[in-house]
Amino acid sequence: MLNFAIIGCGRISHNHFAAAIDNKLNVVAVCDIIPEMMTEKLEKYNLDSVKQYTDYKEMLDQEDIDLISICTESGKHGEIGLYCLEKNIHLIIEKPIALSLEEVDQMIDLAKEKELVLCSCHQNRFNKSIAKIREAMEAGRFGRLFHGTAHIRWNRGKAYYEQAAWRGTWTQDGGALMNQCIHNIDLLRWMMGGEIEEVFAYTDQLNHDYLEAEDVGLALVKFSNGSYGMIEGTTNVYPKNLEETLYIFGSDGTVKAGGKSVNIIEEWAFKDGLDDPEQVKEEYHENPPNVYGFGHIPLYADVIDAIKNKRQPYIDGKAGRDALELVLAIYKSAATGKPVKLPIKECSTLDFKGRFD
Repeated sequence: MLNFAIIGCGRISHNHFAAAIDNKLNVVAVCDIIPEMMTEKLEKYNLDSVKQYTDYKEMLDQEDIDLISICTESGKHGEIGLYCLEKNIHLIIEKPIALSLEEVDQMIDLAKEKELVLCSCHQNRFNKSIAKIREAMEAGRFGRLFHGTAHIRWNRGKAYYEQAAWRGTWTQDGGALMNQCIHNIDLLRWMMGGEIEEVFAYTDQLNHDYLEAEDVGLALVKFSNGSYGMIEGTTNVYPKNLEETLYIFGSDGTVKAGGKSVNIIEEWAFKDGLDDPEQVKEEYHENPPNVYGFGHIPLYADVIDAIKNKRQPYIDGKAGRDALELVLAIYKSAATGKPVKLPIKECSTLDFKGRFD
């Protein structure tokens, strides 16, 4: 049984506690700078005997830990991740994996050097709907890829940002694309072949003048395989979350995934006729209670298996870097008014401080 700890007990930590318990990890410690946050989660999951720390470095000095999940504000992911890897601890890091490409590259290199598992928590890749679409993609059923689109049409009001002062800041978060939209941005890049030639984008702050970062982003992506992508992400939809959808269009297939967290197949059409579209829609349909979906539990199972069998996890550090790089490329294009060529070696959300001042 692997000894497990969580750093950061905010709202997403619920999914990590539940996944750890479901996968029978031995929860030995938690860390948060606000003690009440730890107490609340430990009581909810009947883990009252688990040790609490307000300093993660002290926790690592005191406890024997095999695997840690980092669920803090985004701007701390890289710093804490590097420290944990130096201590020879396997990692699951909530999205985004960091806010700078330099930190991600350091983590990837260090994990490789120390033969540690580094997982970026893009749990929607484990959705039944997404797994089915990926299976069709890997089987070549789409034929020639034409284009794909990611739409994240959500609502976030002032009350949401007042819950945590770090949200919407360039130092600790970024805007709608980095926080709310990065999961679907990850899926679009992954499905369309991964490698990108060029990005052109606009971002703006239309409805949240109390934030530092954007509340809407629109981007065009030119993939290296000749296909294209479109990204539309916003937290301005009135009066509540509307949809999160992923479309993929090819010469021989069309697919649409929708629902709260792209957990429902809404369109399924393939020239090969290998399956019944209505049966696929029914079988690969999930109804999660919130936008986080059901993916954390299988993600944890995969990480545990990766640790035991000394292999890379299904969603590794590079996957996290790819998603981060695309968001930063969008930011850079919007800030300069020019297309941005990929790959990018160095970039951070800090590069865009003052963008909407």
